[in-house]
Amino acid sequence: MMNNRVIWRLPHPAAMFFLLTLVVIILSWIFDIYGLNVHQPQTGEEIRVQSLLSPEGIRWLLRHVVTNFTGFAPLGLVIVAMFGIGVAQHSGFIDACIRIGAKRRHNSRSMVILVISLGLLSNIVGDAGYIILLPIAATLFHSVGLHPVAGIITAYVSVSCGYSANVLLSTLDPILATGTQEAADMANVSLGNTGPLCNYYFLFVSTFLLAFIIYQITRRNLLPALGEYAGNIRFIGYKQLSHKERRAMISAISIGVIYATVIFLATFSSWGILRSVNGGLIHSPFIEGILFILSLGIGLMGMVYGFASGRYRTDGDVIEGLTYPMKLLGVYFVIAFFAAQMFACFEYSHLDKCIAIMGANMLSSIRLGSLWILILFILFTAIVNLIMVSATAKWAFMSFIFVPVFANMGISPDMIQCAYRIGDSATNAIAPFMFYMPLILTYMQQYDKRATYGSLLKYTWRYSLYILLAWTFLFVLWYVSGLPLGL
Repeated sequence: MMNNRVIWRLPHPAAMFFLLTLVVIILSWIFDIYGLNVHQPQTGEEIRVQSLLSPEGIRWLLRHVVTNFTGFAPLGLVIVAMFGIGVAQHSGFIDACIRIGAKRRHNSRSMVILVISLGLLSNIVGDAGYIILLPIAATLFHSVGLHPVAGIITAYVSVSCGYSANVLLSTLDPILATGTQEAADMANVSLGNTGPLCNYYFLFVSTFLLAFIIYQITRRNLLPALGEYAGNIRFIGYKQLSHKERRAMISAISIGVIYATVIFLATFSSWGILRSVNGGLIHSPFIEGILFILSLGIGLMGMVYGFASGRYRTDGDVIEGLTYPMKLLGVYFVIAFFAAQMFACFEYSHLDKCIAIMGANMLSSIRLGSLWILILFILFTAIVNLIMVSATAKWAFMSFIFVPVFANMGISPDMIQCAYRIGDSATNAIAPFMFYMPLILTYMQQYDKRATYGSLLKYTWRYSLYILLAWTFLFVLWYVSGLPLGL
């Protein structure tokens, strides 16, 4: 259990999001009085702050309280993912995997490295890492005698701060590259490369830098600060798999391999029904349905293991596995309800866009050397990311402001995009407006009921700061040396 002296005492996460909603409502009223407005750089359309205390704002809020919640983007994703994880946990499949993979407590160092690696690689499948990896990371850490909350935080930082870094092409690369190309075409900018792999070399090297930083902070700061876990959730310890359990594991893995093969063929073969209509992966059924695909695969392996091991005998046992995570999700639903209202109010008020565009216009008016202006751009993006966390939403307007302005300074679009990705990722772990923040806090509260955003921030700020500084330093070295950023 976390020490009382190291917790920043803030309200319960649900109460925190309720208070943030009130703050957004009051700020929208104040800025509406003063007529705060900006112009969308892509279309020239005026964007004005809308008051949530105006008659129209009050009517909007009352009409959309329910749909704000049901339309909350992570809600359906979390429920679908939890179905598969629930069956895998309830059937004993995940426990059996841990008993095979780590048989002794002194494997803790390898376990930390494994969780960090999986977190950094998870952006290949979009946001799935936030939902699937974190609860598994808690169990993995717990299994080798480490604090399970440390597993959640380590996985969260690896997924969030490493969202742009990867050794492979991620789902974000082609989306951002498309936005960069559109901004360059509109401004008639021809210099530089704007393809999906235009930052690949730099981000490949960045992956190892981030892994090193996260590992060092986890071992030297996070684990000593959290200490031994003394909560109510116990890990049953390692026990040799019985002959029946080994056969069940072989059956489950065989089903998993067959399932993965079918998905691979349906995506990359000439059959290719999971690709988009133009043959690509952007906006394809594979990418947009990846969370369901993963959940179904995990659930199938869990179900097969349950029947083969004797844990499951009827379909009712499977249904019990599907409902296994519902107790945890009950807390999540409460937090997510208030978070959904806050996010919806923030979007309706246009506060995020107005503040971000005003700041972008101010930064673009500064005249400094190319390297210094890029460093300021990284810091500006890192700050804006605290209130507007969607990478694609920010780049949708920032690219049309900064690509033309910086191109006039001789800075290529791929360099601008690379600087953006550093700032956009580094502060994800401390952003209170992160869409998955309610889920992170729910996972933490499973092991410590007193966990709040303050306790999360206390352990994650160091990661964000060190990653931002080190990543920016690597960018400066890359810029000075003149190395190519990508293909």
